[in-house]
Amino acid sequence: MSSARLSLPRWTTVLPLLGVAVLALTWGRDLGALPVAVAAAVLAGSVLAAVHHAEVVAHRVGEPFGSLVLAVAVTVIEVALIITLMLSGGKDVETLARDTVFAAVMITLNGIVGLALLAGTLKRPLVYFNAEGAGGALATVATLATTCLVLPSFTLGEPGPRFTAGQLAFAAVVALALYGLFVITQTVRHRDFFLPVSSTGEVIEDDRHADPPSDRAALTSLGLLLVSLVAVVGLAKILSPSIEAAVRSAGLPPSFVGVIIALLVLLPESIAAVNAARRKRMMVSLNLAYGSAMASIGLTVPAIAISTLFVDIPLSLGLGETQMVLLALTLVVSVLTVVPGRATRLQAGVHLVLLAAFIFLAMNP
Repeated sequence: MSSARLSLPRWTTVLPLLGVAVLALTWGRDLGALPVAVAAAVLAGSVLAAVHHAEVVAHRVGEPFGSLVLAVAVTVIEVALIITLMLSGGKDVETLARDTVFAAVMITLNGIVGLALLAGTLKRPLVYFNAEGAGGALATVATLATTCLVLPSFTLGEPGPRFTAGQLAFAAVVALALYGLFVITQTVRHRDFFLPVSSTGEVIEDDRHADPPSDRAALTSLGLLLVSLVAVVGLAKILSPSIEAAVRSAGLPPSFVGVIIALLVLLPESIAAVNAARRKRMMVSLNLAYGSAMASIGLTVPAIAISTLFVDIPLSLGLGETQMVLLALTLVVSVLTVVPGRATRLQAGVHLVLLAAFIFLAMNP
């Protein structure tokens, strides 16, 4: 018993709690150089702890439930952060939701997918995944992104890239319905579409390389996962003034702060996706990437729509011309990546170049 206790990774318990403690001590305060450095170090540790606990939960519940847990947990906390920032007012609040969601979509579809493909093809020529599941997920992401982020730039009911109240309600209902339909498809009706596959196309039903953790251990990890994600998102918000000051001193546009925060918030999923790809579980990586993009739109837009019923929040959801071009190119490339059911290092490079283009144009609009 004592040896088992000694073998437990105690840092994964300590760091999430430390992250929340640091968050409580620093929230709403002006920080000097040393507290900022401490918060950044604790943020990095909380990201690693979140990845560990997500993998424990995923190992217990199996795929695709494990990917769904991490994607939804990160997105729910991200949505809460967006609404909190919008309610607090300030500059650029009108486009905050749009910029955050678009950054999350570009990072997941290009960054997470590209890094996972690269990690999976470093030691083997091809990676394999279920084209039916990946294609269905990508189709849902494309529909959500077009309905919620592209159409507002073309509707005529309100000036500028805005929905009318009725149009926003329609988009919110559609987003929730599509996301709910996808979750049912992924977890109940066609779960086998979202499981890892072998090089011969055979579904790997039993993806467990070791005995699964107990229910108690899995529930503990689920709780610590949520604590870790609260720490990650909260500390990212705490560090945002320092990031904003660095962005200003570098002569970058203020909107680039949202890109940096999105990168920080999505770190747990990025690391988990790369780890899965290295273990020849590319479908798990795609579940994480497309599930995160889908949840980011499908949960954020309804939450913002409900918020506007109680608080008068200015809201511009429509993308600009450059953003729409990047989104369209990303969707076309993603379709060409998932249709064959296998990919090479070339596809990894194309997605990573698109991510680099997004980041470069966010720095130099």
